[in-house]
Order: sequence, then C-alpha cells, then structure tokens
Amino acid sequence: MTVNGNKPKFAMYWAASCGGCEIAVLNTHETILDVDANFEVVFWPIAMDAKYKDVEAMEDGSILLTLFNGGIRNDENEHLAKLMRRKSKILVAFGSCASEGCIPGLANFSPVSEIVQTAFNTITTDNPNQIYPRTSYDVPEGELHIPTLSPLLRPLDQVVDVDYYMPGCPPESHQIAAVIDLVIKVLKGEAQLPPKGAVIGAGNSTVCDECPRTRNVKLIKEFKRIQDIAPVDPTLCLLEQGIPCNGLATRSGCNARCPQAGAQCIGCYGPAEGVIDYGSRLITAFSSVIDANEPEEIERILDRIPDPAGQMYRFNLAGSLMKASKSAWENK
Repeated sequence: MTVNGNKPKFAMYWAASCGGCEIAVLNTHETILDVDANFEVVFWPIAMDAKYKDVEAMEDGSILLTLFNGGIRNDENEHLAKLMRRKSKILVAFGSCASEGCIPGLANFSPVSEIVQTAFNTITTDNPNQIYPRTSYDVPEGELHIPTLSPLLRPLDQVVDVDYYMPGCPPESHQIAAVIDLVIKVLKGEAQLPPKGAVIGAGNSTVCDECPRTRNVKLIKEFKRIQDIAPVDPTLCLLEQGIPCNGLATRSGCNARCPQAGAQCIGCYGPAEGVIDYGSRLITAFSSVIDANEPEEIERILDRIPDPAGQMYRFNLAGSLMKASKSAWENK
C-alpha cells in the first residue's frame, strides 16, 4: 500500500464551481479518515494551508490521485489544470462542473463583456460610478493581479487530458466512498482500475431505470411546470403527467432521488452511456411522448417547455456539441 516506502500523495482542487463537491467529500463521514490513513494529502486548499509554489516544486507525476472539481473559467483555473495534470498520475474530472461545465457553463450563452456588465449593473448591485474589476492594479506594495476571465467556460478535458470522470452535482457521497475504497484496494493489489476515460462513481443506465414510478407509455398533449399540476400523482411517471423530466437521457447513479421525492430529474449526473449530445437526446425523448402527428403541432407542444435552454443544457452546455451560443463565439 506504500509507494517507495511512503504513502501515495492525494490532492484536490476547486476551480469554477460552487464548492458542493468539497462538501460531498466531507459527507463521506468515516471514509474521509481512510483518505488520511492511506494517502498523504499534499494539496487541498479548502482543507489545508498549501501554496501553488509547493505543488510546482513537486516532481512531475509524484501525486497519485487528484480530484479536480470545477470548470475552466479563467487563466488561474487553466494554469492549475495544467499544473495538476503534470504532477498527477491519475487526474479525475470530479463532479459535473469539471466533467461537463454544469451551471457556470450556462454563461456560455453570453459574451464575457455582457456577463461582467450584468454582474455589476443589476438591481442588487449599487454601482453608480460604473466601476469594474481590473486584472491588474498598482498599489504601494507592488502590482496586484486577479485572474482574467476566459472567453468561454470549458470542462476540464477541453484543457488537459483526463483519466476518469465522476459526474454529479455534486457526486453522491456513497459513490465517492465507493471510489475511494476502490483506489485503496488497487493500492493493496486487491483490485484494478477501470480503463482510462471511464466514468466512475455512477451507473451505466439511466435515471428512469432506477425510478420506481410506473410507466404506461401514456401520451401527453402539453408540458407543464410541476407547480401547475395539482395534485401530482405520486406513483405515475412524471413525464407521462406532462412534467418535463430528464431521466430518460441522464446517467444513473443517484438512485432517482428527485423523482422519488416528487421532483423531476434535471440532469445533474450528465448524459447517459452512449448519449452524444444531451439536448438532442432529450428533444427526441420528449417528442416520443407527444400525442400528435403533425410537425406544427409537435413543435407547438415542445414550445411550451419552460426554459428550454436550461431544461436541455443546464448541466451540459459547455460539454455539448454546441458548447456556446453564436454571440459568445463571435465575441470571445
């Protein structure tokens, strides 16, 4: 279980994300002690004091396992992605943001200038003098620098080579614990890692296959917001009640927590196995339950889906075939 007489090194980094992935790791409870027992934690900014220069001084490939959560939104994120790739034997795109862009990736619908303008000129932002962040600023102590926003947010694998993907927003704690247990068994020679590029900590099917709700192949005439349906049948498939549920295209692994609680799947575990473009798969799935034959009528019903862009690409825009809107591409 040792490497050259020492415990193997572990690292975790938080890029453009909310921090929920870090909390999910802590929510593995006693398993977090196994990490400490079996690994030397050398870089985990949220949990320990460490500097970039400490990582830069390490030998390339000296870190056995790095869990990298968050997308690449600025030059600091990109620098750390390349640094951790160079220093790590195994680099995992950990969570939806690193795997496919997630909620921050929705900013790819707008150019950077519009994003900054909105952020500093909304109803909750008092900015009468129109002051905006600057990437550098001179102070008596020297020149200060803040990260420069990149034209588009990118998932980790659009910047560096990734060994494994672990989806979820955040990944389920029991799935994280299972992956940690697997790595420890590999260190002990009791198991083998999956092939490079594999999705770990998730299933190979869809959320629908985990969902206990009954499906009757019932066709619908319209889509509705869940709050507009009263009461919601607690046993019938939500999609067959006209509620746009993404379970048909979403990877399994969450135990269908949302549908079981009466809320539609919104896709946080990412595209199911074999799904090339999540939004295209969803449109096909939704169209299949529409009770209409004429293209115009089908289009009219699909137009009733609330927030179609968010419905189709809430977690996946940056990792989709589209990646960004035309305006963001043209103004990047």
